[in-house]
Formats: sequence, C-alpha cells, structure tokens
Amino acid sequence: MREYTTEHLRNVAFVGHQGSGKTTLVEALLLNTGAITRQGRIEDKNTVSDWDDEERERGLSLSTSLVPVEFEDTKINILDTPGYTDFLGEVKNAVRVADSVIVVVDAVSGVEVGTEVAWEYAEAYQQPIIVTINKMDRENANFEKTVESLKAHFPEYKFIPVMLPIGQEQSFSGVINLLTMKAYLGPGKDRSDLPAELEETAKAARTVLVEAAAEADDQLIEKYFAEGELTNEEIRDGMRKAARDAYLKTVPIFVTSGAKNIGTVPLLEAMNVYVAPPSERRVQVVNAQGETTFLYAPQSDSGPLAAYVFKTSNDKFVGTLNYFRIFSGSIAANGTYYNSVRQQDERFASLMTLRGKEQVVIEKLHAGDIGVVAKLNHTKTGDTFSAKDNPLQITRPTYPDPLYMVSVEPKTQQDSAKMGAMLTSLSEADPTLRWRQDADIKQTILEGMGETHVAVAISRAGKLGVGLVTGMPKVPYRETVTKKASATYRHKKQTGGAGQFGEVSMHVEPNADSDYAFAWDVFGGAVSKSYEPSIDKGIQSVLGTGVIAGYPVVNVKATVYDGKEHPVDSKDIAFQIAGREAFKEAFLAAGPVLREPIMDVQVTVPESMMGDILGDLNTRRAKVQGMDTEGPRSVVSAQVPLSEMMRYGNDLRSMTGGRGFYTMKFSHYDNVPGHIAKPLIDSYKPHSSE
Repeated sequence: MREYTTEHLRNVAFVGHQGSGKTTLVEALLLNTGAITRQGRIEDKNTVSDWDDEERERGLSLSTSLVPVEFEDTKINILDTPGYTDFLGEVKNAVRVADSVIVVVDAVSGVEVGTEVAWEYAEAYQQPIIVTINKMDRENANFEKTVESLKAHFPEYKFIPVMLPIGQEQSFSGVINLLTMKAYLGPGKDRSDLPAELEETAKAARTVLVEAAAEADDQLIEKYFAEGELTNEEIRDGMRKAARDAYLKTVPIFVTSGAKNIGTVPLLEAMNVYVAPPSERRVQVVNAQGETTFLYAPQSDSGPLAAYVFKTSNDKFVGTLNYFRIFSGSIAANGTYYNSVRQQDERFASLMTLRGKEQVVIEKLHAGDIGVVAKLNHTKTGDTFSAKDNPLQITRPTYPDPLYMVSVEPKTQQDSAKMGAMLTSLSEADPTLRWRQDADIKQTILEGMGETHVAVAISRAGKLGVGLVTGMPKVPYRETVTKKASATYRHKKQTGGAGQFGEVSMHVEPNADSDYAFAWDVFGGAVSKSYEPSIDKGIQSVLGTGVIAGYPVVNVKATVYDGKEHPVDSKDIAFQIAGREAFKEAFLAAGPVLREPIMDVQVTVPESMMGDILGDLNTRRAKVQGMDTEGPRSVVSAQVPLSEMMRYGNDLRSMTGGRGFYTMKFSHYDNVPGHIAKPLIDSYKPHSSE
C-alpha cells in the first residue's frame, strides 16, 4: 500500500444495529477494490473484519476493525464497529476519529436501537451521516418502509435517496442512480438504461434530490428557482456540500446488499465524493494552559502534531497495538514522539496499517491518516501525541458508566500474582471496563457494559495467560442497632498456674454521627483504665466481620460502665475477649438490623414501554421519585435497593428489546425488611457457631 496525502484520504465509521450487515458489506467493498479475491462470510468464519478468534466463535463483531480500501486514487479508512450494545465504547471511539458516519440499516427491520445509539454519537461529534439501506435481497425487505422508519425516528433530518433499488427481496438486482438516471446492475460498475416501469418513480425522486442539492448553496437555489433545473455537476456539487455539513442535516441514502454484492460500487464512490477529506476537520483540544480550544481547518502535515490513540489491543505474540488517528502533523517510522498525557517520549520503531489482522508496513503517515504502532511502553487508549513544546491533548469522549458487574478470583496461585496487572491492562485498553478492590465485601469487582462485554474480557485474559473465575458480587450490607442495650460478659480461664480473667459491662446504642464510637464510663476503679485499649481492641475485632450476618458494623457507640479484674489473672488478652463478647451480647439485645445500599436509578425507555418498566420496578421494591418525557422517550427516576439491581441490565434489555438504558449511583443506606433480612441472618448462623 502506497503513501496517501491528506487530500487523498477518507475516514469513515460503519455503524448500526447488530446484524445490519456491516461486516459483510465491508467484505463486498474489499472484493470490489481488489483487496481480496473471494468474499468471506460470517457463517464461514473467514471475514477480514471479524478476524479475532472470539469474534469468529461468537459470530459477531466485538471490537472496531480498521479496514483500509484503495479506490480511485483514494485510501478510505473504514472503521467497522460492533453493533452489539455492550460495545458502545468501541463505537464512540470510532465515531470520534472518523470524518463521516455511514449508518447501515437493515431493509427488513428498519431503525433499531443500535441505529438510534450510533446516530446519537454522530450528532454528539457533529459528524455528517450517510445511510445505506442494506440487505435489500432479504425476504420482506422494503425500501420505502425503511425510509419512513428513518423519517419517523429522526424527524429533524432530510433523507434524500441518491439511489433507488431495482426490485427487492429475491428480485433485487441493482440500483438507479438518480443523478445520472442510469441503472447500475450487480455491484454497480456498469450502467444501462432505466427499466421503463421505474422511470416515473425515478423522476419524482430525482426532483427531491435536485431540491436538496439546491438548498445547500445560495447560488444553486437562485438558479433552481429561476430555471427549474440544475446540471448534473451542480447537483453533485450541491449534494457534496450538503452531505459534508453536519449542520445541514441532509442524509444521502444508498441501497445495497453486502451478501450479494449489489449496489456497492456507488457506495464506494459516495465515500470518495460525499465524505470530506481530513484537511477540512476541526478538532477540539486542550492546550498547555488547560484551556479548551480548536485546531481549525485546513489540517496539514505542517500543522502542530496532534495524534489521538483511539484503540488498544493486546496480542499474546505481537504485544500491545495502539491505533491512532493523526488530526494534524505527520508521523514517520523510527521517530520519537511525545505522549502529552503521560508526559513520556515513545519511540515508533515501525509504523503499519492493519487490514483486519493483516499488517502493512508504512514509512510515513500524513495528516488525517489512521495507523497502528506496536510495543509502546506507556501509551493507553485516549492519549495524545503532540510536540513537547506544544503539548496538546485531544479531548476524550465521555463514556457511559458500567451496568454489569461480577466478582473475579484467580484460577490458580500463579494467576493470583498476575490478576491485578491483567485487569489494569484490559481496563486501560477499554475505557468502558473497570475493576476495583471492594474492601467492604472483600472481593475484586470487574464492571462492564453487559454480560457479553465482561465475558469477552475474561476470555481475553485467559488467552493472555491469566485464568479468572467469575461470580455474583456480594451486596455490601451493614449491621447496626436500633436501641440501647447492655450486657456483661466474664471471661475466666484456668489451666494451671496463671489464668485469664476479665469482666466487662457495656452499653451499645445507635450513633448517627460516626460508624463507631467508644466511651469509658467506669468509676471507682472497678477496671483499671489501662485495660481500656484492650477492650476497645476486642470490640473493633468484631466491627469488620459483624455479629448477626457477617457484615460490617456501623453507627454504634459502645460505652464501658463497669467490670471486674483479678490482681493476678487479669491481662490484655482476657479483656480483649471479654470486651468482644460483651459487645456481641449487647448488640444482639439492642434491636440489631441489616442495612442495605439504596441506589438512585434513572431508566430511559420508549414511552410505550413505560407501563412495563414501572411494573417491573415495583417488584424490585422501588420507590418511584418522578417521571419525565425527553422527546420520544420517557424517564423514570426511582430509589431501588442495590440487591434488586444486580442483573438489571440484562432484564431491561430483554424487556425493551435493547431500547432501554439506565444509570445508577449510590444514594444512602436503609433498613432491610425483616422477611428479606431473615434468610441472610439464618444462613450466617451455622458459620458463626463453628
């Protein structure tokens, strides 16, 4: 692959719902440009994009693949993103570094949740959008119905067909180019006359196309009003301007079948014409003073270096691979470049681009290009390379909070030593993956966007040599008391010679001001004050492990008010034991309760699903705080016990077909109802009596 300068580059993210056919469509584009000689199939596990073993086993894309194609003296860097909603972080990063977004929509299903989410990301980064209605060869495929679905879901956009299908379902054989008014059969390299039965439909659709082109430019609209027509070149120029400007909200529509390789060459031509070169991109950066500013167009090799790392992958044999987009400046092999986030120099021993897993070595990458570098020492996803004397940082995307968590343990002692480093490496490569040590429940917790997301991370850890076992995280319950109570405990042990003796009387009572308070209220010398630390130590030995169910004790005050000692047998250990047991007995008499974390939850769903969501929340002991409407969606705010939300992400996806999402954050602790606390307490009793 030769070097391409900025004006001959295009960066496009393919996004859409799972199963819309993005990967198969990319295969057809590779075939049409001569990059491959035989089109792969997902069923045969031989596609270029889904090259990872895990992707081939599961039959779906799990990460963004870089797939450059060369067409008409242009290199088009295609970023084939996952459609499964667990991997939205991958989609967001790809949209961040692209210059246009091609939304692939299934001609049977129309707009789905993955379409909506990808659209939101494109809007957030002010990216122009092109739609291709794919799978037109499938049974029940319907072009008009799919266009109506787009208009209904995104009413503020103008959807302008540039191509119309010739036939549909099994009879789909090609497309009509409304600019040239010619038929393009098969892939679309050769043109022929329009089918007579489609002439009227094509003329009506061409009028809409001409009007959209005219509206993009003042001079064109004046000419159109005056003359009622535009030349083909003027229509092309107008649509190019409309398609490249996100603010005009004009979306060109193409029609394809990736599996049958129909209508794919016009889509290649559109990526060349309707996608702006990287020189026209404006990019937001943070300068050395911490101020947010922009690098304005035109971008070029002579501009300040600004290269953003949008993806990191770990390979057992190759090592770490960092994928980066150069927004400004250029990068050459064997150069040393400054990571402005880590404040470290990194040597780029070799530069490459990837086509799936195929590595293509390159000597130099120009402004706007996307490349890959191996074996950097400090660089992580989200970092920026810049000049040391002008340390810019490209603003990172904000990622959704994790919605699914598991506890993880090492499979073997050998895995134990490497577990922390592996979890850190996985989390640094994927910003939507997080891990932490939870001291309250004494577990290591791994959090991700869903069950599949976490399962894939665990599988990757195993392939990189660290075996991990997952389980359900414990709920961080707390134990406390509701009233004041007293107890006396005497510890007496005689084994010949000096024995052990200590007697402690204490009150235990609620204490809202702190987790634990200790007071000494002994008068008359019944117990020497020198034993105060021993008794306190004995009580504190219970606080972490609990009294009634094995959970930490909070919000209690213990006051020692009496006791006895022996001139010979009393000692530190005796009063530790007496203090510990007196505390337990007083605790049990003081109306002990379990407390549970209550979460502030916001659930966003299509309005039609609100009734089902409210009904489900009621079964989870939720207290609904309010309901709002945001466009076509409804938002319910509620306070829900954490124990009822542990697998809510899976349930919500099932109830809403993937259209619902939620956020959750800690609010406060509250008492666990007796019928729920009883099994937790009962299950602890056998353990506590050992």
